[in-house]
Amino acid sequence: MGDQPKFKLLPKILNGGIAGIVGVTCVFPLDLVKTRLQNQQIGPNGERMYNSMLDCFKKTYHVEGYFGMYRGSGVNILLITPEKAIKLTANDFFRHHLTTKDGKLPIHREMTAGGLAGLCQIVVTTPMELLKIQLQDAGRVAAQAVASGQTASVPKISATSITLQLLREKGILGLYRGTAATMLRDVSFSIVYFPLFAHLNSLGPRKSDGSGEAVFWCSFLAGCASGSLAALAVNPFDVVKTRLQLLSKGVNETQYSGIMNAIITIMKDEGPRAFFKGGACRMIVIAPLFGIAQMVYYFGVGEAILGYKK
Repeated sequence: MGDQPKFKLLPKILNGGIAGIVGVTCVFPLDLVKTRLQNQQIGPNGERMYNSMLDCFKKTYHVEGYFGMYRGSGVNILLITPEKAIKLTANDFFRHHLTTKDGKLPIHREMTAGGLAGLCQIVVTTPMELLKIQLQDAGRVAAQAVASGQTASVPKISATSITLQLLREKGILGLYRGTAATMLRDVSFSIVYFPLFAHLNSLGPRKSDGSGEAVFWCSFLAGCASGSLAALAVNPFDVVKTRLQLLSKGVNETQYSGIMNAIITIMKDEGPRAFFKGGACRMIVIAPLFGIAQMVYYFGVGEAILGYKK
């Protein structure tokens, strides 16, 4: 990265896109469970729809079937390509340009590179997350409406219908609802994740081709470990973002006016543990997602397609 005489942008963008598609396809059902656990609010008598991650899996599969576990995956796979391409490539780009003349990259510059990469990705992440959350949570809202006898109030939705409605009512900015909360989560995540990944990845054995890169399983394990720790660290921001971006609330669920209002209301009504709802599930989602993504990113598929030398 920093010691390369020339930064090859195009193959890295391809690698990032391919990494995103492979990673999200593998872990999407876990992400759906995470979203539903984070969005459910405990009733006045302590009642809840899902008691655990496994309970959510069972109920979703029983009611919606195998393909229900991939509800919202189409838009996510479509948009994860540019999202991962931007995130992984931007981090490499900023690391390359922030490396000092003597080839060193101090930790504060590593964190800056990661934070800037997280900032760049929100142009794609915000609308992707907004659409994905509505589709993932639709089953929970519908089931809650059925339980309370309000089935007529839950229309069927699709990514296209949500997009058209938002564009019609609020214009292009409608797709960027929750941008500040998304930025808070993604920038802080990248500040933690990328420096940690780089240091863990540097500890493993190198490839025998002389490239100096870590062997694939080392990149995978480093991505898993860094992703899970970073995910847990920023989970409170993810809960706030998920709640703010949800357009269709369940019966008697709270509406929030902004980040601070959401933080104060969640703390008051549900206590500090609510900020770690879906935390274990998010760690299980992010660990293999970033492990697979980093491993695929370094395979060099983009270079092979374009005929570049790695």
